[in-house]
Order: sequence, then C-alpha cells, then structure tokens
Amino acid sequence: MPSQSSSNHNVPLSEAEEVSPEQPTQQASSNAPRSPVRRGPRGTRRINAQATKLEAVDDSFDPLGPLGDKAEGSPHEQAPTPPQKEAFSGRNVRPTSSASQVSAGATLSDSVNLEEDGAGFRGPPPVQPPSDVEGSKRQSQPSISVEKAANPTFEITVGDPHKVGDLTSSHIVYQVRTKTTSKAYRQSEFTVSRRYRDFLWLYNSMHNNNPGVVVPPPPEKQAVGRFDTNFVESRRAALERMLNKIAAHPILQHDGDLKIFLESETFNMDVKNKENREPDLGQNKGMFSSFGINVGGGGKFVEHDDWFHDRKIYLDALENQLKALLKSVDTVVAQRKGLAEAAGDFSASLHALAAVELSPTLSTPLDGLSDLQLRIKELYERQAQQDVLTLGITIDEYLRLIGSVKTAFTQRQKAFHSWHAAEAEMQKRKHTQEKLLRQGKTQQDRLTQVNADVADAERKVHQARLLFEDMGRLMRNELQRFEKEKVEDFKSGVETFLESAVEAQKELIELWETFLLQLDAGEEGNLLYGNVGASEAAAPAVEGAAEATPTEEA
Repeated sequence: MPSQSSSNHNVPLSEAEEVSPEQPTQQASSNAPRSPVRRGPRGTRRINAQATKLEAVDDSFDPLGPLGDKAEGSPHEQAPTPPQKEAFSGRNVRPTSSASQVSAGATLSDSVNLEEDGAGFRGPPPVQPPSDVEGSKRQSQPSISVEKAANPTFEITVGDPHKVGDLTSSHIVYQVRTKTTSKAYRQSEFTVSRRYRDFLWLYNSMHNNNPGVVVPPPPEKQAVGRFDTNFVESRRAALERMLNKIAAHPILQHDGDLKIFLESETFNMDVKNKENREPDLGQNKGMFSSFGINVGGGGKFVEHDDWFHDRKIYLDALENQLKALLKSVDTVVAQRKGLAEAAGDFSASLHALAAVELSPTLSTPLDGLSDLQLRIKELYERQAQQDVLTLGITIDEYLRLIGSVKTAFTQRQKAFHSWHAAEAEMQKRKHTQEKLLRQGKTQQDRLTQVNADVADAERKVHQARLLFEDMGRLMRNELQRFEKEKVEDFKSGVETFLESAVEAQKELIELWETFLLQLDAGEEGNLLYGNVGASEAAAPAVEGAAEATPTEEA
C-alpha cells in the first residue's frame, strides 16, 4: 500500500496525458494502468478548485481520495457531494488486488447513483445547491418592501347605488369594489353588493373586536328622504371614505370581519354563522369575558391621567366648534339653493315678459337674460352640492369620529372598572383565606380551594391591569393618528371648497361677459340671440306681429 501511493504521487502530468486517450479500451478490461497515473495530478487540481469539499474527505479517507477526482473531472454539474464516501466499503477490498480496486473506483466514479448514495451516507445535505434553487425562486418573484408586505394597500370604491325591494322593504344597495395587494384575500380584485345595515354591522364588529381603536363610523341613519338623489350621493361618498379609512388603518385592516365584508358572496349566512359561534357579539363583552372579568358599570369614573383629561376637554370643545361650523355650512348651502331658486324664478319671469313683448330688439335680449339666469341657477345648485360633498361631509365625518373616540374612552373606563372590580374580588378572597388560617382548625381541602381562588383572583387582577394599561397606550397612538388625519382631511376639504368657489365665480363671470358681448352685438345690428334656446321658444309668440311693428317702432 505505501509503495502504491508513493508511485501515484511521483507520476508526472505528461504521463497522465499519454494514458488518458486509452481510457475507453482500458475500462473494458482493466483500469489498473490508468487510474494510478491520473490520481496524483487530478487530486491536485481538485483541491485547488474545491478545497472545502476535499479537506474533510482527505482527513478521513486519504487513500481513496483520488477516486472522487475522476468523478468530478467528468461531469461539471454534479456539485452536491463528493463520491468518496461510497468507496469506504472499498477499503476492505483494497488489500486483495490493486487492479480490482482501480476498476471499482472507475465504475463507481462514472455512476450517478454512487454520488447520490455517497451524499446520503455523508449525513447532512450540502448547503450550496439548495441555496441556488431557492435563490432562483426568489428572483422569479417580484420583490416588494417589508413595509408594503406588512401593510397591504387597499383601493375601495362604493358606487352604483340603486333601489331594490318593494314598498315595505325597499332599500339602497351599493356595489363595493376592492383592489388589494393583501395575500389574505383569494383575489386581488373583487366586487360585492352591500346595503347600509351591512356597513353598520361592520362598524359595531370593529368596535367589539378592537377595544380602544377609533373606528371610522358610517353616516347616520335617516328615515325621511333617504331615497333623495343628493342624500344617496352624500351617503355613498361617506361610506366610501369609511371603508378606505378602515382599510388604511394598520390594525383594522387585518380584522377578520373586514375580510368577510369585502369578500364574502354569502354575507348574511356568514354573519349568522359568526353570531352562532360568538353569542356575545354586539354586547361588547368578548374581550373581558375571555379573561373571566366582570364587566360592570361601576361607579363614577374619575380620570387620573392628565393627558387623557386634557384630551377629553379638547374633544368636547372641538365637537361644539364643528357643530357650529356645520350649521354655518348648512346655512351657506341653503342660501345657495335659495339663490338658485330665485334665479329660476327670475328666469321664468323674464321669459314670460319676452313672450308678450312685440319688439324683437327687446324680446331677444330678455330671452338671452332668461337663459343666462337658468345657467346661473344650475351653477348655484351645483356649487351647493359641491359644498356638501367637500367641506360639509368632512365636518360631519369628524363629528361622527369624535363619537367613536368617546366610545373608545368608554371602553377604557370599562377596563378601569373591571380592573378595580377584580381587585375587590381578590381582596375579598384574601380576607376569606386569612380568616381560615386564623381559625387553625379547618379542612385541608377547603384551604386548598381558597388558595386556588386567591391565585385565580390575582391572575385576573394582573390581566385586567395589563389590559387597562395596553388600552391606554393604544388610545394615545389612536388620538395622535386622529389629529394627524384631521389636519390632512380638513386641509384637503378647505382647498377643494375654495377651488370650487373660484371655479364657480369664474364661470359666472364668463356667463355675464358673454351676455354683454351679445348685447353689444345686438345694439350694432348683429342679432346673436338667435342661438339662445330661450329666444327660440319665444319666437312663435311674436312671429305674427313682427312685420306690423317696424313702422311703429320707427
């Protein structure tokens, strides 16, 4: 054995190149003359190419190390593991014959199954090939940021309001279209039909599932005029803003009820199944009852945190100011509607006057002014509706949001009362425990039960205290988010309100300037009022007397 290994290392590279062309014929009979010559230089090249794979093999199986060189030299794609481990069984056969050893090494190195068996014998699989496969899979998928993956985007539109049902059960149904990047939904785009009470169910479910979170509310219910076109449009816009704000919230967007609302094709059935599974739904007790905590009204709540106390005072003042502002906006809208109505009456009077006027030089300008007042009426009506949909809907939304904030404050008060109720129950049980211990003679089972009750009461107190503290931290973040969104929404609403007013005034000026140009052209003898619709309507009334009046007018 030593002589054989020494002869293998002393053979030059030129001899290996001379023997290699005879390899196909020598493998058929015997590979003994070829493999000893090739082992030395092939081993050297392999160590330089993949040193990390040969170090472990050479330490354990140094005599059989060159067998893996031949296997690596033929296929380049076999990167997983060297096949030297399979040749471990050859160490027992090696003393019999060097020729048989070499032929076995040649056949083993040329087979693919050998390398797979060797990889299985080695133990843990190699790291490099799986990493390449996973890398190719990752490269095939589009890469997105961590923030986008954690917070998916939603684009929700509420449209196509239409009336369904008979006289007794008629209601408005809306089409809710959603586009999202969330992987929690079956599709990226889907559409469902929902009515107003479904939006109200979503709002109540969000409050019950997420205590302390300010949930964007739906518009208030209205019994009179609920099928009016302007009211339906304002409600549609408010419902759309509600859903988009909920979907943009980092906590509410992961709520399961939102998924049911946006995606379910059998919404009513899913809601009934959920209510059967959770009978306390809608009673705002699920969070506390899960801990076994009593949700009592308690006494009068006294705020001990100055930050929350100041926020409550601020919210009360803000609510009063917003109510006054909404009242003023309603007054402006009512005045615009009154102006529109007055312009309509003025137009009708001018049209009636032009109809009885015999002179076309007077009746035609009157008809033009009548048509102008009709367009001014349409402009006032459109501006009034625009004021409601821009500034009015924002004010109304934040009045309802303040109501949601107050609901969150109420939930925090309930958590506070539950905490103190749990403390009172714990003190009561501790008093019972101390009383039993002072008696001295008592049953051990009774004492064990009392100790277990005290431990359970302490656990409930700890959970209630943590719940109250967590809700306080959550509400701080929610109120900061409320302030930030309030500034952005009111800034956008006021800008849209001003832009709408400026555009309306520009359009009004253009209407008056066009009328003045037509009036000047009429005085010069070019009657431009023939194109005005109102003058065309008045033409039959003066057609019979038009030819008899020129002499009198002259």
